[in-house]
This record gives sequence, C-alpha cells and structure tokens, in this order.
Amino acid sequence: MKAVVNRIIPFSSVDGPGNRTAIFLQGCNINCKYCHNPETRGLCIGCGSCVEQCPVGALSRTAEGRIRYDASKCVQCDTCIHVCPHDSSPRTWEMSPEEAYEKVKRQIPFIRGITVSGGECMLQPDFLLELFRLAGKDGLTTMIDSNGTIPFWEFPELLSVTDGVMLDIKAFGAKEHQRITEASNDTVLKNAVYLAEQSKLYEVRCVIVPDLYDAEQSIRDMGKFLAPYLKIREFRIKIIAYRPMGVREAYSHYRIPGREYLDSLADILREYGFRDIVMI
Repeated sequence: MKAVVNRIIPFSSVDGPGNRTAIFLQGCNINCKYCHNPETRGLCIGCGSCVEQCPVGALSRTAEGRIRYDASKCVQCDTCIHVCPHDSSPRTWEMSPEEAYEKVKRQIPFIRGITVSGGECMLQPDFLLELFRLAGKDGLTTMIDSNGTIPFWEFPELLSVTDGVMLDIKAFGAKEHQRITEASNDTVLKNAVYLAEQSKLYEVRCVIVPDLYDAEQSIRDMGKFLAPYLKIREFRIKIIAYRPMGVREAYSHYRIPGREYLDSLADILREYGFRDIVMI
C-alpha cells in the first residue's frame, strides 16, 4: 500500500493544533479556480515536459518512461511545476505508511501530531488509516485536511483513529460551489453535519474571493447552517483571504479582500454564536 506524497513539512503551526508535521498527498478530485497549490492536483503521466526544461538536470526519464527526480541536484526553482501541462509535479515519492511515518518520527519530541492534506488525502483512506495507527501508538494526534467531497461516514474505522477534521466549504450555495470547483457541495455539507455530530469537526475553512462569489451571503448561510452544532462541540471557523501567490495564471487576477471586509464576515459569524474565528 503506497501513496504518492508531494511533500512533507516537518514543522507547521497552521495545519491544526500545536506544532505539527504536515504531509501533502498528490491528487485531487475537484478543480478550484483559486487553488493555491495546483501542482498537487494531478498525477504525473511521464510526458517529459519538465525534463527538458529543468535548468540543473535534476529530472530524467527511465527506460519505463517514468520521471526520475534527483533531489540532490534540485534548486527548488519550481520550473518543472510551472511548465507541467497536467497540474502535477515530478518532485514526488511513492511511500508506504511506514516509510512516511519514518519521516515523521524524527520530529516526535517537538511536535504535537500530524496532519495529512493534499491534493485530497481522502482519496487514499487506507493509507491514512495505517499512518494514523502508527502515529497513535506514539501518542501523536491525527488531523485530516479535506475538501469534503468524500463521505466520511463510509470510513468509520479511519474516523476512530482521527482526532479532528479541517473541512473546506468553498461556498455554501450549490451553484456557486459548482462554478468555483466544478463539483457539487452536497457531500461537503453532509460531512460538516456528520463530523460535527461525531465531535470530529475541528475547523471549517473558507477562502474568500469577492470577485468569484458572494462571500458575505455564503458566510451568512453557512453560519446559520452550522450554528446548531456548536452545542455538541465548539469548532473553529478559519476565514482565509485569497492571495494570488501560487495560483494558476488564469486565476491570478482576483481581488485580494481587505482586513475590514474579513472583519465584517467574522462579525456575521459572531451573530450566530461562533467565538473561535481565525482570519489569515
């Protein structure tokens, strides 16, 4: 059992509670227009476009037609991901849960837990299950960062070893969510309710792109929808300002929302009883 790992960040303070090791898996099932790490969306198909463009020769093709990545030569210029026509990256590794956890174990004295993100990590639930079992044995907490399109209720065993889920709600309105992501949000909203009822909903994340959808109405509708579940267990709402760094060129023109606008959205949530609100 192996997953394609895009990168492992040894220490992160923005991917869940405390200091954590964050693991990003490759591959996603939706197409967010404002995606801030689009190079994690697709799996490498070995087309070779990046090999010719790499300025330091860190990439080559194997006899089987796969891309070989030499990390010792790489200067992290990101040319390969900029020229990739498939929203992918050759700088990935196939890892078993045990291999990935070996990378985590180095930080154990200094971290509170691990968070797995993507891409969409719930596309590889068996990998998550085994990785979280290993982490649990060493007393580490386990978090999932998900776009919410995979039904969590179908994976009770995984949820039993998961301490919390950070769930994206790209937009509350069905038509707006479809326009932003090319996918329905029916399962996303059902997941929000299910996770809240199971006391597994740690954080709801909303990226604010005023030019792309009615963020104020979305926040208002979402707040009203989720407020009843605060009585089960309080969870955080994270309001994230769109920024053009890292997004695809075609979607880099959107306006960055100002702090005053973000504050007004937080005020709407406070009207519904939310207290744990983070703006970044």
